[in-house]
Amino acid sequence: MAENNPSPLWTPSPERIAKSRMHHYMQWLQQDKKLNFSGYEELWQWSVDHLEDFWESIWRYFDIRHSAPYSKVLDSHKMPGAKWFDGARLNIAEQVFRFHMEDADTPAIIGKSEARATVSITWREMRRQIASVANALREMGVQPGDRVVSYMPNVPETVIAFYACASIGAVWSSCSPDMGTPSVLDRFGQIAPKVLFAVDGYRYGGKDFDRRDVVAGLVQSLPTLEHVVLLPYLRQDATVTGARLWSELLDADSTPRFEQLPFDHPLWVVYSSGTTGMPKPIVHGQGGTLIEALKGHGLHGDLGEQDRFMWFSTTGWIMWNSQVTGLLLGSTIAVYDGNPGYPDLGTLWKFADEARLTVFGAGAAYYANCMKAGIEPRKLATLDSLHTIGSTGSPLSAEAFTWIYEQLGPDILLSSISGGTDVAASFVGGCPIVPLYAGEMQCRCLGIAVYAMDDAGKPLNDEVGELVVTKPMPSMPLFFWNDPEGKRYHDSYFDTYDGWWRHGDWLRITPRGGAIIYGRSDTTINRHGVRMGTSEIYRVVEAMPEILDSLVVDLEYLGRESYMPLFVVLRPGVSLDAELVRRINDNIRTALSARHVPNEVFVVNEIPRTLSGKKMELPVKKLMLGMAVDEVASPDAMSNPGSLAYFVELARRRAQSQATA
Repeated sequence: MAENNPSPLWTPSPERIAKSRMHHYMQWLQQDKKLNFSGYEELWQWSVDHLEDFWESIWRYFDIRHSAPYSKVLDSHKMPGAKWFDGARLNIAEQVFRFHMEDADTPAIIGKSEARATVSITWREMRRQIASVANALREMGVQPGDRVVSYMPNVPETVIAFYACASIGAVWSSCSPDMGTPSVLDRFGQIAPKVLFAVDGYRYGGKDFDRRDVVAGLVQSLPTLEHVVLLPYLRQDATVTGARLWSELLDADSTPRFEQLPFDHPLWVVYSSGTTGMPKPIVHGQGGTLIEALKGHGLHGDLGEQDRFMWFSTTGWIMWNSQVTGLLLGSTIAVYDGNPGYPDLGTLWKFADEARLTVFGAGAAYYANCMKAGIEPRKLATLDSLHTIGSTGSPLSAEAFTWIYEQLGPDILLSSISGGTDVAASFVGGCPIVPLYAGEMQCRCLGIAVYAMDDAGKPLNDEVGELVVTKPMPSMPLFFWNDPEGKRYHDSYFDTYDGWWRHGDWLRITPRGGAIIYGRSDTTINRHGVRMGTSEIYRVVEAMPEILDSLVVDLEYLGRESYMPLFVVLRPGVSLDAELVRRINDNIRTALSARHVPNEVFVVNEIPRTLSGKKMELPVKKLMLGMAVDEVASPDAMSNPGSLAYFVELARRRAQSQATA
């Protein structure tokens, strides 16, 4: 464990505390509810002990716009199945239309990409475009509950299309255009979409990638599609047979209309893959997403109407969804599409300066790469408007914490967060009113009853355990699509601790009330924040005639570089030469994404399997992380116990090489 009494890396000044929205909220609680708290930890304890009172206070503090009131904040603490704010009717998009009405020329979205110069869209223009696109969709017959899917990059048009759908009550779902046809169909094919938004291609790392054939393939393979809207992105004259152009939608009536929807009306479907089967189509609600975003961005992120906020992401990662909800606080959001390392790792820092960002976020891997490359952000850009740096996607090492402060100075708050696609929220994260310690997230987030648990369900203090949530959250999934009995939903989170959410992360709560995430406790692949099931990789790899069987593990762990080896069993007479490795990698890159290309490929004689034939991914992962073989697997439960010897030896050699590196 870490030292018992470390010195803080950052301490908020009295001025920063006084200006923070968290402090203002605590003052409001004092005036409104006569509640006094000695500090954040006491506030958090109240928020989970009095769950209904807390979330009702968030509703009132942020003055959530609604057309019908709720009859009850929460019907029960049952998980899954808790029902929030029953009776309320609202629309998440309507919240965006309440900001900057007097100074409508303020930028709402600043966009830049490798394929385009910087554009700035004002609040007035954004509202006009959202209303126009929504009314054009209505003319196409889109109604509440219809699915609208996007194969678009991180550009302003994608944000506008999302809020247009939300204003109708249509259900949004997004895949990034760097994802291949099989991976996209595995997702969109489950939800029977009515409309597809798409681009003709994208630019990444200075290279153009034409996706018109992919779009045509999606149209052919999604029989429920009735309309396709094409945004010419690489070529202004690009077309796809039967598709309407984005510009045509902007000619529609721009009178805004907001369908008034129940709190738990579906907002979007996002995907978080497990180790077997198709990606999990997770449905979040309009109200749960709204109230969690207001709390998370507003209190923990300290976002407000004067802020300019960016979190570098693709449209296939939950952080894209998180970023677009920054508009709900009146913040300007900045979006960037392209390779963050092209032409060099200074690109995003320069854009942060150009856009005058106050809050800049990225995956932990980005900061680690900048640190290793010797990037000095303040020599590339002034960055004098920044007050917060955000990090997520994988654990950020203590060394990276220190590097950020060395580079950006003592006045920056490093808000390292950890949550998930599954809840569209953070379990643990930043706080503008408490000290920060290297390698440690500052707090458990308000209203989130999160603990480190042992196998028996006992909370652990200053010990590593399973991340478990013992009370419901408004943004927990409503359901999984095509899971009418709720079995897949239940088995994904509630099969280990009955009635409690087990997330699949290793967590330690420190004596200071902070949190450290140590990586995944299950076998889901989590490459730089993008989760993907091992089964998706197996489908691609094992389709190759040379490969009989395969196994992949992700060895992401605190302070270590992400490392994902792939093990393959080859057909007799086939050897693993450079050409076969290249084709394996190319197939994964094309069908899934470049993030899921393995670091190394190894040949093994057989894949370890249980007596029932299941691949033993978790035992192999534990072996590779240094656990003893008798602690991870019982020979009596295996069909081929001798197969583990290879992995034991490989783990020994890898540990030896790391020790001497």
